Amino acid sequence: MANESAPPALDLSLFGADHVRRYRETGGEIGYVWNGVPSLILTTTGRKSGQPRDTPLICAADGEDGNTYVVIASQGGAPTHPQWYYNLTANPQVRVQVKNDIFAATARIAEGEERDRLWRLMAEAWPSFDVYQTRTDRVIPVVVLERNP
Repeated sequence: MANESAPPALDLSLFGADHVRRYRETGGEIGYVWNGVPSLILTTTGRKSGQPRDTPLICAADGEDGNTYVVIASQGGAPTHPQWYYNLTANPQVRVQVKNDIFAATARIAEGEERDRLWRLMAEAWPSFDVYQTRTDRVIPVVVLERNP
């Protein structure tokens, strides 16, 4: 009998730097949909290096105006936050690519009822987020990316 709490097997043929490269080369034609869910490319500034750091992340739009996206700093339920999260807490000014739309945004951490609502939105798209939360004692951050005017 399969372990019901285990996330589904992933297609990792597009992952990490290769995911970023193919996404950018094709304007998201390859890579926007990753394992059945939408993804974006988040560019943070390295808090120590000052260099741009690109990360592909599962995302959801919050609202229909295309100005707000949500990502989860899950790192698969690891005991620490992902590096990109530490980078954006040090400098919340980020760049986001959704398909062929590239824009500057400001990142913030959702709290309270907003966090709960956005967590549900993301877990509906990627149920493994709920599994990841059971793997760690940390509260997994929900990050809101708001397009700059």
